[in-house]
Amino acid sequence: MRFIPTRVHGVLDYLTAGVLIAAPSLLRFRKGGAQTWLPLALGAGTIAYSLLTDYELGLVKVIPMPVHLALDAANGALLSASPWLFGFAEDVSTPHLGLGLFEIGAALCTQTTPDSRAGVVC
Repeated sequence: MRFIPTRVHGVLDYLTAGVLIAAPSLLRFRKGGAQTWLPLALGAGTIAYSLLTDYELGLVKVIPMPVHLALDAANGALLSASPWLFGFAEDVSTPHLGLGLFEIGAALCTQTTPDSRAGVVC
């Protein structure tokens, strides 16, 4: 069931991107390698494709919302699996797994079309 409006999803996109970028420093797993650079890269990528998404918080609306949600789900899957894919699960896995599963869940629960009345002042 898709119950998250695209406007709310947009806010979640930018917040999640910020958390991904800040997580290595805040959670002290800044040892280098994939455990550090993958959240940074996915966070930066999320900001980039969110700015290009055709929804209320997109700047240049060229990426359709279903494509955006597929990118979110792919990011979440990669982030969730990364501790085992890249061999750092013994050092840190919970933040990667948790944030990745959150991204997948948000992608699955978000509406695929923006509210056509968004931005209309009555």
